Amino acid sequence: MSGPNGHVEVSDSSVSSPLPSFNTLAVNPLTAEKVREYVAALEVPFDRSQIEWRVMNTTKNGQPMRGQVVPYADQRAYTDRLNALFTPAGWTRKYTIQTSASFERSKDQKIVAKVLVTCEVTVFGLGSHSATGEEWADDENALTSAEAQSFKRACACLGLGRYLYYFSGTWVDLDDHKRPKAVPQLAGWATPSGWVQGLRPRCAPQQEGSKALIAGNGGNAQHNRGGKASASGDLLREIERMENVIGKRLYRGVLKSVARVWNPREIQDSAIQQKVLEYMHAAERGLLRARAAREKAGLEAYATILRSMKLSSAEQIDNLKTLQEIVMVLEQKALSKA
Repeated sequence: MSGPNGHVEVSDSSVSSPLPSFNTLAVNPLTAEKVREYVAALEVPFDRSQIEWRVMNTTKNGQPMRGQVVPYADQRAYTDRLNALFTPAGWTRKYTIQTSASFERSKDQKIVAKVLVTCEVTVFGLGSHSATGEEWADDENALTSAEAQSFKRACACLGLGRYLYYFSGTWVDLDDHKRPKAVPQLAGWATPSGWVQGLRPRCAPQQEGSKALIAGNGGNAQHNRGGKASASGDLLREIERMENVIGKRLYRGVLKSVARVWNPREIQDSAIQQKVLEYMHAAERGLLRARAAREKAGLEAYATILRSMKLSSAEQIDNLKTLQEIVMVLEQKALSKA
């Protein structure tokens, strides 16, 4: 179905067997206790059988070849959980699809456009969250990839699949096809039984009874119950995790400008570690603001702003000042179109 400005909007829900504890939608407004109950159920990790592993980085030299793998779940696992908790009639998702103007891709100098998909997930009684996904248009699976990315990011705002953001990657041996010969064993906190027992990753914020919906797609700075940073090792792991959240160039830019290092393991002072992490979370918030403003201002305006700063894509942003300038201009453009 075509929407305004040529956008394509699609709503979808799929069928799955409901869980015994949450097999009906409340007709009356949900109580605070019921909301906490649903959110807690959304946060539970996926079953081991639903987890797959993606190779993110590989070694350039050496035998055997090694790769850094992280776990993920197919979007069908997300759909099944929502159907099980709320029934297919209890939630919806809506997609908006856009394509950007073509511009030069930094890694190979090829002129190509991007496919941008925004997904809004609504759970009746809990609310709505939206997020974006993007892929280069010359990828034959660009739309499928961007759609899945946007859907899973929106679900993470509700707590579903959020725990997967706490994995920083594990190095394993790869076969000749660059596939893992063996995958890591999941920690207890990353399994349904361990989570229900109260196990949590050390870098995760401590919560009691899932008192609030988790918003956003990036990480939270880890804190203990007193709100202070935990051990230095946890801080370093959280800093390293942020590379996948804010992108390699911006990640390295923050490390260099704040701590004068390329590797966070070289930072010995816990106060500087905390400062680096705070700057990285500021970068994450800036990127989220940029995405939101980009949706309103349009991809052509976004591409024009990047070109004015001699950037071909957001992947080339390597400092917070440039990111801030882009956000400010984008938000002004978005306001002018409102």
